[in-house]
Amino acid sequence: MGFDQYHEPPEELPAETRTFARLCASLTEEAEAIGWYEQRLALEKDPEAYAVMANAVGEEYKHFSMDLEFLLRRKPQWRAIAKGVLFQEGDIVEHGEAAEHAAEEGDEGSAGSPAPAPTGGSLGIGSLKGTNR
Repeated sequence: MGFDQYHEPPEELPAETRTFARLCASLTEEAEAIGWYEQRLALEKDPEAYAVMANAVGEEYKHFSMDLEFLLRRKPQWRAIAKGVLFQEGDIVEHGEAAEHAAEEGDEGSAGSPAPAPTGGSLGIGSLKGTNR
């Protein structure tokens, strides 16, 4: 059998699914590393050691963000829900419920509802100019 990250026989999974699983595992590892650094930084008294670790956690933030972006580009529904939750002021749970509902309903036009992510590797710059897909 393969690695712990698979819940199905890896040899039966398509390459795209295995890649997705690897990035999910990487995202989890980066989140764990961020948590570890937060604990270390909370206790570190030596200013030089603190500076080194503070710099290192920035790398973990970058890696987590890159992993997440990769995953969101592959799953339009996930991206749509994330757009409705991330970087929004107000109640996180309310935004999550509204974004999930909008994604399920395919409602791209309501205020604050996320649009589905572009496919095919496009960054969707056209949608930023007000064009709809």
